[in-house]
Amino acid sequence: MTFGAASRPALCPCGSGEAYSGCCGPLLAGAPAPSPQRLMRSRYTAFVRGDAAHLERTWHPRTRPEAVHLDPAIEWEGLEIVEASASGDEGTVAFRARWREGGKRGVLAERSRFARRGGRWLYVDGDVTAE
Repeated sequence: MTFGAASRPALCPCGSGEAYSGCCGPLLAGAPAPSPQRLMRSRYTAFVRGDAAHLERTWHPRTRPEAVHLDPAIEWEGLEIVEASASGDEGTVAFRARWREGGKRGVLAERSRFARRGGRWLYVDGDVTAE
């Protein structure tokens, strides 16, 4: 029996190096994130996969927009977690996400805030920084 690339599970788009099925897959299916960093990774994966429902479900109701609209022309090319911390029911994650739209490329850099509510981590808001 030969094992090659076809037999390896697909890597998660979040860049963790883990298989999607053991990383962000369960979170996009509704499992709670164990930390703000894992929630951030799953939200990035939701952007990659066009899963607006996951973004809405994991957004704090106090700051969530009425609807999340994803731009299908934007291709997300990579996520780098710069810093992550959590204390009690609050956490922050600083990240850089590379994107491409047609021939144009860019980086979204943000320091995101998270809160745990009812035992689940939720995205609250973030400060975008220029790159």
